[in-house]
Amino acid sequence: MPELPEVETITRSLRPSLIGRTIVDVHNDWPRHIAQPDFPEFRQRIISLNFKSITRRGKYIVFHLSGDETLIIHLKMSGQLSIAKAGETADKHVHTVFGLSDGHELWFQDTRKFGRVYLVTDPDDVLGSLGPEPLSDAFTSEWLFEQLISRNRVLKPLLLDQSFIAGIGNIYADEALFHARLHPQRRSNSLSLPEVHVLHTAIRQVLEMGIDRGGASIDAAYRKPDGTMGQMQNSFLVYGRAGERCTRCEGIVHKMQLGGRGTHFCFGCQI
Repeated sequence: MPELPEVETITRSLRPSLIGRTIVDVHNDWPRHIAQPDFPEFRQRIISLNFKSITRRGKYIVFHLSGDETLIIHLKMSGQLSIAKAGETADKHVHTVFGLSDGHELWFQDTRKFGRVYLVTDPDDVLGSLGPEPLSDAFTSEWLFEQLISRNRVLKPLLLDQSFIAGIGNIYADEALFHARLHPQRRSNSLSLPEVHVLHTAIRQVLEMGIDRGGASIDAAYRKPDGTMGQMQNSFLVYGRAGERCTRCEGIVHKMQLGGRGTHFCFGCQI
């Protein structure tokens, strides 16, 4: 699933092609793609609206439209967004198409059909339960310490909880915990303030690194809107490296299941 750096990369890439454009048509061949409202109402409300701005909230792409409407897309496991010229033959997995006033189209390709599209007047209807943005000013190490010690939860699953922090997924949780030298099974309330300061820095560092590298393309599920690959996968220190030597202590990187997710860590230097 695309995580914060991938979704941020997509968001930034779409702005030049969409801001100021008007939606002149919309087609859908998989009704469950449209989560809210039903497709006839969705189509009636969205045609003739234009894109005012595009932002990201957690793993959601938020399109601020005219008429006080907000289009929200969650890519889920395999969703991809791209811009194509009208009339081009779309891949069979393109299920929702927005026709644009400049003769192009916004394609939502979704092989596994888990992605969702929302059209709302109040974005909090979809986004209201999300935790703070880890790259925002509100996300301080002091806040993180208070939140961690007030809970008695396993550390990595807590970092993946989108109501706790918005946008961190499996890849960047593994990488952040490695950078912070913290074992993914530590209890959240066992961390000291100095350890939380290091974790806070590590979370920001790996997310910013992911954005700078255009996200991670570890399989065909993530490509940037222009079809090119991200490069963050070339900078992973533990994720996907089970059985290899740790780059820090020469121990062996292990993989285990934790909270139903594959988790990569080093026994030697993550405590």
